[in-house]
Amino acid sequence: MAAVPLDLLNRIRALERQVRELAGRAQTRPAMTQINHGAVVIGEGGTLDVRAPGGAQILGVGSFPATGRYGVSMAREDGTGIALEVGGNATSAAQMIRLFARGGYPEPIVMDDAHADGYLGRPWVPIPLAPSATVTASDWTTTHAGTLRTQHAVIAAQWSLYAPAGTTAEARLALKRGDTLTQIGDALTATGGKEVFASQRITPSTHDLSHGDIAGLLIQARRTAGTGTATAWCQGIWGTNTANAKEAN
Repeated sequence: MAAVPLDLLNRIRALERQVRELAGRAQTRPAMTQINHGAVVIGEGGTLDVRAPGGAQILGVGSFPATGRYGVSMAREDGTGIALEVGGNATSAAQMIRLFARGGYPEPIVMDDAHADGYLGRPWVPIPLAPSATVTASDWTTTHAGTLRTQHAVIAAQWSLYAPAGTTAEARLALKRGDTLTQIGDALTATGGKEVFASQRITPSTHDLSHGDIAGLLIQARRTAGTGTATAWCQGIWGTNTANAKEAN
């Protein structure tokens, strides 16, 4: 029988050892604590659920049980409720981004508009109007004026007009863009020592302003009869979210 060189036997033993090591590693489940150079895909309706030791969900990615929609929910570890939610709102509106105060639902403190794409929903932002004059002239006189920097789809305006005894006056809300002044809605009429009030929701179909547009917002009044001094009041004007899909048009 021919002699087998010793170095060849050593090589065979080394190969056998390497094969055993590879076979053992193939049967060992690697630790799933780190992923490098690759994407993680959760498909087929799967979800990611991260919870604090006490059981409170901190991060949820996937389907919301209440609506069946897909999105993201983030909460605080102390169990004080949802902090950030993307897409968890009702299916009757487009998916929203919402931030919640401690305590979570029901009312978000920051959100985009559910029905008007491209507009802020909350917070509501007051539009400051500075007073300028009382009214005795028969021509339209600006009593309040301010600059509107459009953030919301809807302008919610509350204002009033007073005319003393023996006097009649009118007031109107108007937008000014460049040299163009446009009355919004109907004018108020007050007479005989009475104050009348108006509450308007001015939607995009009326103001025709996109997010970021700048325009002047005015209250104007005039005396139409008598000799008294009329007074127009701004009770408050805010940018606000749409109440329904109809207001977005």
